[in-house]
Parts: sequence; structure tokens; C-alpha cells
Amino acid sequence: MPLELNDSSAKENSFAHQMKLLRNLQNHVCLHLQAGNIPTPDLAVTSYGARVCVCVSCIDPPVFLSLQYFEVPFDSNMNRTKNRPLVRGQISPLHAVCFAAACGVPGVALLTLAVNPLTGFLGALNIFLYTCCYTPLKRHSIANTWVGALVGAIPPVMGWTAATGCLEPGALLMGGFLYCWQFPHFNALSWNLREDYSRGGYRMMSVTHPGMCKRVALRHSLGLIGLSAVAPALGVTTWTFPLVALPINLYISYLAFVFYRRGDRGSARKLFFCSLWHLPMLLLLALTCKKPRGGHEEEAAAAAAVAPPLALQS
Repeated sequence: MPLELNDSSAKENSFAHQMKLLRNLQNHVCLHLQAGNIPTPDLAVTSYGARVCVCVSCIDPPVFLSLQYFEVPFDSNMNRTKNRPLVRGQISPLHAVCFAAACGVPGVALLTLAVNPLTGFLGALNIFLYTCCYTPLKRHSIANTWVGALVGAIPPVMGWTAATGCLEPGALLMGGFLYCWQFPHFNALSWNLREDYSRGGYRMMSVTHPGMCKRVALRHSLGLIGLSAVAPALGVTTWTFPLVALPINLYISYLAFVFYRRGDRGSARKLFFCSLWHLPMLLLLALTCKKPRGGHEEEAAAAAAVAPPLALQS
């Protein structure tokens, strides 16, 4: 009986943790929608559609099982994943696939019909990249990390396209933040899980190219400084943003440098935990320092008021 209670408690804690991860991923989309002053009904539809669409490509939650369907034989060899429902036989493969389809298809349809086709396309592309590209690559090439970073960069782009209906430099900038951030985040995480990944047969940089793993983490941490400096030039933020974001960008770069020099568990752990608060802080600073988008609209309205009413003259 004590064992059953402990197992039940562990399941509840794991479920709560995974739901928190999903909410954080959805909140990245919501943040960029709010930055674009999108109306509340559209915000609700887009965030719900993004949540459903992202379900099938989320990294870890046991409730979202499409990824786990492909990795059951390998997950059983890893301490981190051996207790997943599919590995333990708690859910059948058929149920996993049906649940994934029941999330993915309505999610893409909702984003396409209720928001705009571009956002729906990006959602479908993200599902395809994660399940059909990133997941198989994990056992064949370290390129999987770059593909996974691209998958993580798409949600904020979806938020931008949902608010504006088009791909603009600002959308790519937001995606660039997520893309660069994921390398110090994941490389630091995978460094302390090298033995686990090796047992599972996954080709991660930390396992097969440890030197590259540290260099890439440092390089992309420094890239966050460059992207922050580009934001005002693209008209996304004011020039205050690179200055106020510089301390946190320098700090994560410093920890990445320490990780590069030492390559031990302690430095990897510090870099990983820093990445957990760095990203939301960086996006909040960008939101606080955003440049108003109403200038062009006001100029267009003024020009329309001065122009003769051609439609009435005809």
C-alpha cells in the first residue's frame, strides 16, 4: 500500500510539472499576441489553438503521447523516460496516436479558420518538423538539436503572424531569440544527462561532440546580445531595450563561458537554471520597451482624410 501511494503521488507531481511546461510554451505565443494589441476574442482563439496544436509536439508531458509512440523501445533504457505511460504499458499505442490526431487536427484547423492560414500553416509545420524530422534525427545525427531549436522558435512567430497576418522582421527576431536561447538551455541540460542519452542511443552533442556542445552554447548565448541590439534597428523595440537587456544577456553569456572552460556538472547546472528565468525576463523587457505600431496607421488615416473621396465622385 505505501508503494502504491508513493507511485500515485509521483504521478500527480509529474502531471502537474508537465502541465506547467505546456502552459509556459503556450504563454510564449500569448505574450507576442498581447504585444500586438490583438482583440481579446482573437487572443483566446489563438492561444487555445496554439495549445491544442502544440500538444502533439511537446517535448515531455506524458499526456501528449505522439512523440513517445516512436521512442518506446529507447525510452525504456533511460532513467528519465522509463516510467512514461507507453513504456509501462499504461496506454496503448493506438490510444496515443488517436489522442495526438485529436489534438493536432483540430488545433491546426482552429488556427487556420479562426485566426489566419499562415498561423495554421506554421502550426502544422511545427508538428511535422518535430514528429517527422527531429524525432528520427535524434538517433542518427547531432543535427537534431538545430532542428529542435527551429521547432522551439516557431511558436513566437505564430504569435506575431496571428496578430499581424504576415511575416515581418519582428517575427523573425522573436523566433531568433527562442532559437539562440535553446542552445545554452538544452546543451546545459543534456550535459548532465549524457549517460542517459548514451544508454538510449541518442546522438546528442553532449555525448558524441562534447567540445562542440560547449562552444555552441557559448556562441548562441553571445548571439542573444547581438539580437537584442538589432531589435531597435528593425523597429520592434526602442533603443532602451538593448541597454536594459544587456545585464541578463551578459550574465548568461558569462555562465556559458564558465561552462565552456570547465565543462563540469556544476557549471552546466548553473547555466541551465539561469536559462529558465532568462527567457521570460528577456521577452518581458522587449514587451516593456516595444515601439508603438500606431505611427504608420495614423499616417495612413491622415493621408486618407486628405485624399479626395474617389468612390463618391464616380
